[in-house]
Amino acid sequence: MKKKITIIGSGFSALSAACYLAKKGHEVVVFEKNNSIGGRARQMRKQGFTFDMGPSWYWMPDVFERFFADFGKKTTDYYELIKLNPAYRVYFGVQEFIAIADNLDEIVDEFDSIETGSGKQLQEFMVEAQSNYDIAIKDLVYRPGVSPLELVSLETVKKIGQFFGNISQDVRKKFKNEKLIQILEFPVLFLGAKPSDTPSFYSFMNFADFGLGTWHPKTGMFDVVRAMENLATELGVQFFVNSNIEKIIVENKTAKAIVVNGERIESDLVLSGADYQHTETLLDRKYRQYSEKYWESRVFAPSSLLFYVGFNKKLENISHHMLFFDTDFNQHAKEIYDEPKWPADPLFYANFPSVTDKTAAPDGMESGFFLIPLAPGIEDTAALRAEYFDKIMQRFETITKQSVKEHIVFKESFCKNDFVEQYNAYKGNAYGMANTLLQTAFLRPKLKSQKVRNLYFTGQLTVPGPGVPPALISGKLVSDLIDKQFQKEKL
Repeated sequence: MKKKITIIGSGFSALSAACYLAKKGHEVVVFEKNNSIGGRARQMRKQGFTFDMGPSWYWMPDVFERFFADFGKKTTDYYELIKLNPAYRVYFGVQEFIAIADNLDEIVDEFDSIETGSGKQLQEFMVEAQSNYDIAIKDLVYRPGVSPLELVSLETVKKIGQFFGNISQDVRKKFKNEKLIQILEFPVLFLGAKPSDTPSFYSFMNFADFGLGTWHPKTGMFDVVRAMENLATELGVQFFVNSNIEKIIVENKTAKAIVVNGERIESDLVLSGADYQHTETLLDRKYRQYSEKYWESRVFAPSSLLFYVGFNKKLENISHHMLFFDTDFNQHAKEIYDEPKWPADPLFYANFPSVTDKTAAPDGMESGFFLIPLAPGIEDTAALRAEYFDKIMQRFETITKQSVKEHIVFKESFCKNDFVEQYNAYKGNAYGMANTLLQTAFLRPKLKSQKVRNLYFTGQLTVPGPGVPPALISGKLVSDLIDKQFQKEKL
């Protein structure tokens, strides 16, 4: 029986769920508070420069293929992918960097050249990482976090110790060189926690990195948003932007409608892809599952200070993705998670899409995206943004041996206050809730409300967790739960 489903937000998880629910024949309407769809993955176009405003790493291409295959499609029906080589560079000082190749054999050779014997250790580490990837991404993450038993299988029982060890310990058992250690710890930062707080099982992220490679949609990550929007539209989904949701109406403990820009809009079911904590504030207090104390006690992934910068010349000594680990990795992590404050000497990330995509900047120019991870809930002022921009630009100029500041023709920043204002992000978090042991699978906020019938959630604060591929999976998981409910109601 056809139902009317309203979806709040238009990030990856909401777009995914919209497609699956529309495929089942339901009337699906998506409401987005901002003036364009995509959530954190929106696109900015100004003065001839184009920027992906959020996610910029395309990892786990198999998850994207699996999503489109569920609709009888392929990614190539919508966008073209380019495998990056090098995948990225990690800088440790002035022109001192390690380039990560696009294949494991070359990466093994690179490791061996830095630390004798580490190539063989890396191969062994990657065998385990691939095994974990096969268990996690092909199976575990496609379970809805309803029961602890979802984690129990012959494969996971064999790996039970990996849920209690951590990535940092494992890497340090095999490698001694601090630079190699940092490179191997880097991928789990996508999960939003320190390597020392991330279970060993999550080494599957290393296989996503070295085993599957780093890709780039031809004209940016927004190609994926556009593809999902086109697919959803083909399936009959309607989209409305500039549509701020002010309240979720509950009657007889059942979600009946949402209030959008002052107008009540009826529906049979409400699904929120917006920030989970914010969504519950749209409910009367008695219908909220999680208290402020609960959210305060969670480990949140970092916020970020982002800069979108246009340069009026082509830059030297750069690659598409660049990580600047020329300062103390552990100290910066401490200033995010243990003693939250603005970091004294932050690590940072730079992305130059115009290296790969000539449409990202005018001819002869460069578009740059810079990111500093920060503690969520931190103070955010214009003065602090300016101070930290100067800090990273000075280091960028020194490390890449060039002058760039006087060549900046466009610059915009985005930080905690913007995450709160534009995405209703709790404490201005950028990546959701971290995947620590006590925040994994069934221990994360539920996809289905336990207090309000016909109210569901999807996205980075619920299962499976932070990241673009998990967001696609989250949309599928919640749509399956909704379908099960509707099937029961038929009986």
